[in-house]
Amino acid sequence: MSTEQMIIILIRLALGSAATFLSILLWSKTRDTAWMFVIIGVITAYGETVFQTLKAFGIVKADFLLISGVSVFELVLSNLPILFFSIALLVMVQRKALR
Repeated sequence: MSTEQMIIILIRLALGSAATFLSILLWSKTRDTAWMFVIIGVITAYGETVFQTLKAFGIVKADFLLISGVSVFELVLSNLPILFFSIALLVMVQRKALR
C-alpha cells in the first residue's frame, strides 16, 4: 500500500469517526424520523469505510456470498448509506407536502 493510499484512508477514517461521533450525539437529542435516517446513514457510511479499510489490509474478506462474481455484502454495505439518506429526504418531502 502506497503512502498516498494510507493518507487517504487515515483522513477518511478520522473524518468519518468525527461525523459518526457527532451523529450519535445528535441521536440522543432528536427523535425526528428524517434525522434518524440521516444519522443511520452516517453510521453505515462509516461502517463501510472501516470495512473497506480492513479489507485493504487483508483482515477481512467479503467474498463469502458472491452472485455473478459480485460480493453481495459489499454491494449492500456500499449502498446502504445512500438508501438511508434517500429515505430521510423522502420523509422530509412527504412532511412538507402534507402542510
